[in-house]
Amino acid sequence: MSDGPFVPASLGVEPSLGYFLSTARNVLAGRIDRAVAPLGLTSSQIGVILLLWFERASTPNEMSRALSYDTGSMTRMLDRLEKKGFLERQRSQADRRVVELALTEQGRTAAQQLPDLIAAEMSEQLRGFAPEEVATLVHLLQRFIANDGSTTPLCGSMDGTGKDAQAPAQEDGD
Repeated sequence: MSDGPFVPASLGVEPSLGYFLSTARNVLAGRIDRAVAPLGLTSSQIGVILLLWFERASTPNEMSRALSYDTGSMTRMLDRLEKKGFLERQRSQADRRVVELALTEQGRTAAQQLPDLIAAEMSEQLRGFAPEEVATLVHLLQRFIANDGSTTPLCGSMDGTGKDAQAPAQEDGD
């Protein structure tokens, strides 16, 4: 292992690490798109729903930072989710300049289904991988992300335990 930068012998299009990372992301996004389409969502939109559900972001600005979207793109995505009935915007009682986001009943219902849908798709995509291989892949990707320095992972620990936040407790009557 080296602390210095990785320098490939040559940089082609298809055999490069960048190609495989990009293609893997596209394959997973397509699979998730198909799985969440019956809910009326896309793979891009589920991040907003899950961040609200797990209470990781509650304003458009926090959402933009967490998902690395520019504010204009985030506004358009929030507009679509609000129009579909998944979330609502409301002025903060503490600071009227701040807009807070909240899941609607439809949004909460979708959020409750998403973890199982995503897990099923990930299990299918990882078919044939040994548990140790999945753990190694996760660990290597965590290290890859950590090298950025400006990116804070939203889920999973960097210590390799894989522990993450739990869904919020449901109040009686929900």
